[in-house]
Amino acid sequence: MYTSNDILFPRHVIPSLKNLRSNVWAALVERVSALPETHEETIAFMLLMIRLNGCLACETDSYRAMRGCTACAQQTLRRFKGEDSELVEMFEKALKDVRAFAMQHDHLDILMPSS
Repeated sequence: MYTSNDILFPRHVIPSLKNLRSNVWAALVERVSALPETHEETIAFMLLMIRLNGCLACETDSYRAMRGCTACAQQTLRRFKGEDSELVEMFEKALKDVRAFAMQHDHLDILMPSS
């Protein structure tokens, strides 16, 4: 009855989002999908989707949770009324936030440099 869900947006869903928007979005998804799970861009993409999907407010017994993270993320992106350039800007903001967090917590060595 219930699908397999994660507490927050899971990395394994990222590739399924590739063909939902423009080529700009597809290129971003493809680039991030190829990175390790601890890479700062992967974490930033996941943060973008957590913010966009409203994952923090998702309840395990809610309709969207029962549908699963993949369906929720795909629906969110299909319903997003902004331009893809806005999504890329939101990604860049999330990346800045991830970098700032890593700088404040320099004992966390899980983030790999973006080079």
